[in-house]
Amino acid sequence: MKCENYITFECLSRSANEAFARGAVACFAAQLDPTLEELGDIKTAVSEAVTNAIVHAYPDTLGKVVVKLRIKEGMEKMPNLPRVAYVHMLQSQGLLHDTYVYGVDAKRSLTTILLPTETMDGAIISGNCVSACDKNTTYHHQNNPVVANLFAAHGKTLNYVCNIITNENVYLADKQRSSDWTAKLCRLLDLDGALVSQEGFGNPDTDLIMNCKKIELQGVKTVIITDEYAGQDGKSQSLADADPLADAVVTGGNANEVIILPKMDKVIGTLDYVDVIAGGHAGSLRPDGTIEAELQVITGATNEMGFNRLSAR
Repeated sequence: MKCENYITFECLSRSANEAFARGAVACFAAQLDPTLEELGDIKTAVSEAVTNAIVHAYPDTLGKVVVKLRIKEGMEKMPNLPRVAYVHMLQSQGLLHDTYVYGVDAKRSLTTILLPTETMDGAIISGNCVSACDKNTTYHHQNNPVVANLFAAHGKTLNYVCNIITNENVYLADKQRSSDWTAKLCRLLDLDGALVSQEGFGNPDTDLIMNCKKIELQGVKTVIITDEYAGQDGKSQSLADADPLADAVVTGGNANEVIILPKMDKVIGTLDYVDVIAGGHAGSLRPDGTIEAELQVITGATNEMGFNRLSAR
């Protein structure tokens, strides 16, 4: 991708320099003739990024903050292909429900952009213990099939722009803030489409639907990737939240589906918790050694990235 213009500057990690950085970036962006609202969003994003660098990178000392800006010809290079991004939701609700990005707890950062290759190289590390079936392990992040499939289609049927990572929060105000930022980035990137994947179920369903609704309201066609808790008969409401704009859904399966696991000749670990694990019930471990339980007892069985063939050797 050809670079049409760029600037690089650095400053000491003093809070007084945040205003300078914000103004410098705004001046550079002016050549693109943004609207006042777009320019305001750019300035806010720079302000948050520089402030985060000052506060978190240099909490007890002074350091160097480097800002690099480039204007590229990406839109002209693939003018006839839809611009698509992957919105990657990260579990960050605390109490062992955490994900780390470059070693930092995801709940401590705002929605931001990653290159797809950063995810493949291990930028995202799992530290959570959500229900086994829809857990995203570190292996899942590094071998994300959404990223792999978007790369395979890049330059052929779509223009894979980037990954947008956003956290999943506990409190409503935090959910609203993160989803607002996700939608703003989708607008600033001038996307035509977005794929949104979540992790977990129940509370995070609200984050998922908020992201979907707000991105759709920006005029960006959105597909959500999730799994379902639709009851053992499959007749219950699948998600804890819903919206008419969430009309394109890829499902990883119904976590409440009942399965029978055959008796194993050798068990590593213990069977003491079969009846009490999420998805099990009193009598799950049968007298003949087989296990009757819901699909959710199996790690990755309904993975919300679509990676549902995880196995052990």
